[in-house]
Amino acid sequence: MSSDTVTRRPANEDDLPFLLKVYRSTRAEEMAQLPWSDDEKSAFLKSQLESQHAYYAKVFPSADREVLIVDGEPAGRFYVDRGENEIHVIDIALLPPYRNRGIGSRLLIEVLAEGERTGVKVTIYVEKRNPAKRLYQRLGFEVIDQDDVYYLLAKDP
Repeated sequence: MSSDTVTRRPANEDDLPFLLKVYRSTRAEEMAQLPWSDDEKSAFLKSQLESQHAYYAKVFPSADREVLIVDGEPAGRFYVDRGENEIHVIDIALLPPYRNRGIGSRLLIEVLAEGERTGVKVTIYVEKRNPAKRLYQRLGFEVIDQDDVYYLLAKDP
């Protein structure tokens, strides 16, 4: 596990440029394959992030939306919705320099411990092609549903 100091704080409107940077980093591989100009890619990703934020606000109005701080530097985002019968990890994303350092594992272990304490399942969606699925399964998540793009994973308390 990482020895990085990880803290969290609520995300706010001032964080939108940073959150766009995080979002852009999660789509970099996909965007590299498109024959668009950098300006076209930037406009598209900004629009996609705005749509995602609007969707999250509508579907998960009371979710915690947090900026991850690693060793004093903004490093990613962590969105979690805590319901009466379920804790749903909406999104966890780190900038490339912070990936594969155990940070995501630590955050998920904390959420799983919360699920154990409160007696509710923890769920998360993952794209079928996302290598993070292996991490989730190592932590005990199991596939409970799927569509063409995503798996829905869950871990019961």
